Amino acid sequence: MGAKKLTWCFKLKDGLKIVESNERLSKSYLEQAKSSLLRAEKDLDDNDLLWSTVAIYYAEYYALYSFLQRISIKCESHACSILAVNLLLGEEVIETINLHKDKRIDAQYYMKVDQELKVRLMLQEAKVFVSNFDEIVSNLTESEIKEYRNIAYKNR
Repeated sequence: MGAKKLTWCFKLKDGLKIVESNERLSKSYLEQAKSSLLRAEKDLDDNDLLWSTVAIYYAEYYALYSFLQRISIKCESHACSILAVNLLLGEEVIETINLHKDKRIDAQYYMKVDQELKVRLMLQEAKVFVSNFDEIVSNLTESEIKEYRNIAYKNR
């Protein structure tokens, strides 16, 4: 991803902003991610594929956003949050959420049938995604936080 794509995110009213680090808020987003996974599982068990798909995506987004909060970045744009993490951690880290974002949009706006097995697979992938971000956020050092913040700042 080129830095040029990230530049517009800093220009948005609710786009990327460098803020004070908030470890407590970061942990809160991780807890919300785990809670959303439980909600997705319950919805799936109730055969509510639509809301299970939505909860799966949001679980992943909250986990991703916990990383941004931990490194002092605030953003109210999902697209910009995902772009920022792509820049900082690499495309392979955000591949799952990009796929699931599209599936969430499909589930919300285009009725499909016989999707239960696909949603169950999404849920398993989401559990891995959230767990990976939990590990990333939990193991961040102060020097890594500064480095990520500097990279983001340089790509404004």
